[in-house]
Amino acid sequence: QLQLVESGGGLVQPGGSLRLSCAASGFTFDYYAIGWFRQAPGKEHEGVSCISSSDGSTYYADSVKGRFTISRDNAKNTVYLQMNSLKPEDTAVYYCAADISPYCSGYETGDRAIYWGQGTQVTVSS
Repeated sequence: QLQLVESGGGLVQPGGSLRLSCAASGFTFDYYAIGWFRQAPGKEHEGVSCISSSDGSTYYADSVKGRFTISRDNAKNTVYLQMNSLKPEDTAVYYCAADISPYCSGYETGDRAIYWGQGTQVTVSS
């Protein structure tokens, strides 16, 4: 059964850290670029980060650059999103998704995603 399962969300104080995981099964994980997206209440869906499968290139939204780090472990079929220096505006449901290709070009809108996880809630609040 094809699945992407996110975990690692929770409640954290501003300035804190969380590490999200995206575990994949049921498809050829190491072929696909994997992206992280988020959606906050009343806000547009946002592409946060992406990691290619071709050469491991990484991409970040300006809003998270320097604070978030994406990585992948193909042996474990898992992609991680390390989130540091969290801010209240990072509060959202975070989703991972597999791109249609090994590349991240154009990932930001999510239109290229073919498999999605169910999401994990991240709340940054004091």
